[in-house]
Amino acid sequence: ALAAQRALVGTLGGSYHQVVGEQIPRALVDFARSVDATQLVVGVSRRSRLGTLVTGAGTSATVIREAGDIDVHIVSHSQAGSRALPTLGGALSMRRRIAGFALALIALPLLTLALSAVRSDESITSDVLAFQLAVVVIALVGGIWPAVVSAIAAGFLLDFYFVDPLFTITITEPLHLLALVIFVVVAVLVSVVVDQAARRSRSAARAAAESETLATIAGSVLGGQDALEALVSRLRESFGMASVTLRAHGDVLYAALDASAAANADAETSFPVGDHASLHLRGRELPASDRRILGAFLSQIETALTQRELRSEAEHMRPVAEADRLRTALLAAVGHDLRRPLAAATAAVTGLRSTEVDLSDADRAELLEAAEVSLDSLADLVTQLLDASRLQAGVLGVSLAAVALDEVVIGALDEIGLAPGDVELELRAMRPVEADPVLLQRAVVNLLANALRFSPIGSPPVIATSEFGDRVQLRIIDSGPGIPAERREDVFVAFQRLGDVDNTTGVGLGLALSRGFVEAMGGSIDAEDTPGGGLTMVIDLPASA
Repeated sequence: ALAAQRALVGTLGGSYHQVVGEQIPRALVDFARSVDATQLVVGVSRRSRLGTLVTGAGTSATVIREAGDIDVHIVSHSQAGSRALPTLGGALSMRRRIAGFALALIALPLLTLALSAVRSDESITSDVLAFQLAVVVIALVGGIWPAVVSAIAAGFLLDFYFVDPLFTITITEPLHLLALVIFVVVAVLVSVVVDQAARRSRSAARAAAESETLATIAGSVLGGQDALEALVSRLRESFGMASVTLRAHGDVLYAALDASAAANADAETSFPVGDHASLHLRGRELPASDRRILGAFLSQIETALTQRELRSEAEHMRPVAEADRLRTALLAAVGHDLRRPLAAATAAVTGLRSTEVDLSDADRAELLEAAEVSLDSLADLVTQLLDASRLQAGVLGVSLAAVALDEVVIGALDEIGLAPGDVELELRAMRPVEADPVLLQRAVVNLLANALRFSPIGSPPVIATSEFGDRVQLRIIDSGPGIPAERREDVFVAFQRLGDVDNTTGVGLGLALSRGFVEAMGGSIDAEDTPGGGLTMVIDLPASA
């Protein structure tokens, strides 16, 4: 056990010391002061109350007294006490019986010695009452057998030391025999009362323990903890079993083991739990009084197993639900955003084909341009939808190579068709990044188009680069309205158009696709505040070797 603790402390970055001293509490506190410790954690004593009474205060109590300004924390452990259910039955515990015999062995000789010193012919009545009181006290402590033994012994002590002729055991008077019988009857009657009180006390303790156990197992199922593990462990503790094992479909789900008792446990009892599970108890044979609370355990374990299966089915259905959500969003996008460019292109082509209207060359050129713009918009939209489907299916093709960021930025500016002054560039000499040039340029185009849309007039977006260790960052900075911190992740969700109130800005896939492209290349995209107001999109990529 100490070797395991030493290994655990080592994994946690701590140091392990063995302290030697004549007085353990004093040695522990002295060592704590020598290393400037501010807190001590001590396990609660394993000794019984009787052991503590005989040998004095335990280590933990002495440490608390000696620690002074050092905080002492007392923690419990499995050896500190049993949480098992109290056994039913009317007899007093073995400890009470032993205490009764010990009290009789000590009290009767001492009482005889004390009364002999003041004996007289007139004191026989008080002598009898004193012995009767001693018998009653012994009956209250130890029950019937110590009481009967002490009553018979008290009768003989009275006859030997206090009734003439002294120092002989003779019962010549019927009244003396009657007195002895009364001694025994009183002892038995008091013992019966004590036995009934012990029976009711133990029944009350059993009922309270069962109520606490039922509340615990119900809370285990309703709470967020692993209910099955908690139930199996609590079941072993409650019934004092050597081991409890829960099996489902032939496999062990959970097992609780008491290593100290497992070697002496041979009997194993199995109970079915639902249709496909079983509970195996190894240890003592359970009496009928324990089967009631065991039924509650089995019911709660079955409920927890059902919840486990439902959670597993829900996890399996989650991808299907996500796919349904994506399909619903795609249908909504197709239903509205595809209709607009299609309608514009159709109207332009219809106008060109019309023979009822005499179109000038300028009109024809305008209609052709409208058709071209609409078809380009339609192509871009279909490309985004296909890319989103590839990302969702995990089949996006990525070709990594060493890519210069300035070339990617210039390509994105050309693709958007920006004029001088539309963007400020702060491109420093950077190492190439490990990326797919096509996907990276598309991500930059999406982010830059978004920044242009929200930048106020006279404050163009800024594209800047920086390098930190083996990471290279590209920042696209705008001075627009910005996004609240709690909603920044929402802009990366597909089909979200945060802040847009018109229907001409696409289907809300740009930022979602950009993050998907960059993450597929081993990078990341995050949103930050722009000093002075606005939003900064940061593309972080690994530098090329």
